[in-house]
Amino acid sequence: MTDAPVPPGVNGTPSPALISMTLVIYALFGVAAVAGLASSGFPLIAPLMGLVGIIAIILAYVKRGDAEGTWLASHYRWLIRTFWFSLLWGIIGAIVFVLLAIIIVGLFIGYAIWVATTIWVLYRLIRGYVLFNASQPVPGM
Repeated sequence: MTDAPVPPGVNGTPSPALISMTLVIYALFGVAAVAGLASSGFPLIAPLMGLVGIIAIILAYVKRGDAEGTWLASHYRWLIRTFWFSLLWGIIGAIVFVLLAIIIVGLFIGYAIWVATTIWVLYRLIRGYVLFNASQPVPGM
């Protein structure tokens, strides 16, 4: 009796193409986050709302089904949640910026929220990439 080859992903091992795509998605998110930081937290592109970040989230959603059952599945959840929480905090920063602009303090608080969100995104991307590079899932995902 001969054993049929097991396709990648079935036994928990991702295909090399999926590993490469995950690396591309991390790189796109990283470029988007650095652009957000370089823009001083401007709400339209901070930290992941620029064109590069939108392309990355689309790729993450398209490929996350392929990652199911592998250690990469947690990375896709990690990246997708990072994107949506950064959008949420970007919107909160914009609301604070606009509503409290009357009392000059709101400008500083809104700006601080955008910068803090960008730094938080960079932390998540670096931590996720370090785990990805070690072929480990993100804990708690």
